[in-house]
Amino acid sequence: MLLAFADPQSITLSTEASPSMIQLVVVFGLMSLLPALVLTTTCFTRFVVVFSFLKTGLGTQGAPPNQVLVGLALFMTAFVMAPVATELYEDAGGPYMNGEIDEGEAYSRAEPVARKWLLPRTRPEDLALFYEYTDDPRPETANDVPLRIAVPAFVLSELRTAFQMGLLVLLPFLVIDLVVATVLSSLGMVMLPPTLVSLPVKLLVFVMADGWNILVMSLLRGVAT
Repeated sequence: MLLAFADPQSITLSTEASPSMIQLVVVFGLMSLLPALVLTTTCFTRFVVVFSFLKTGLGTQGAPPNQVLVGLALFMTAFVMAPVATELYEDAGGPYMNGEIDEGEAYSRAEPVARKWLLPRTRPEDLALFYEYTDDPRPETANDVPLRIAVPAFVLSELRTAFQMGLLVLLPFLVIDLVVATVLSSLGMVMLPPTLVSLPVKLLVFVMADGWNILVMSLLRGVAT
């Protein structure tokens, strides 16, 4: 009964203003894939791996908690990826949500932006690895590299870089452990666990060197290519 007295023009405007069902499906699909996208297309993996190496090198069990390290890595990732996310929204996301372009056009606009972020941080050797197992021709320019090859190659490159940085973080702490163990052995204190002495020494060195600042600065400089 109420629909009979409603203004037809207002019903039409309301229908046009609401997002289409396809847009809702696309948005919810992207939201469900967001954790995977963060892990595979951002620098989050690099940050988390290096922080894990740092915690292993320090030898601390629960300090800092893993939740704190993951949270720090997540906010660092948001800081680094903010310009890329803004460009993606301005070029593809915003026009698509406003109904100006369809799904295919939105993907075509978003692909170059994502490629511009991924390829400068991807080793040519990792790209060549995936091209060896596909029938696609070798790309002549960066614009010829599809995302289905650029993304896994980027992940491999990030893991390699993360392990390289993690090794550099781990080596100083390993040297401290060896020095402490050698000194204790030379003093005949073989019954004293070396970790009881090396842990305070490593923490002292790390704090005195302002290790958190140096580590975060190195990580941010590493992704700023």
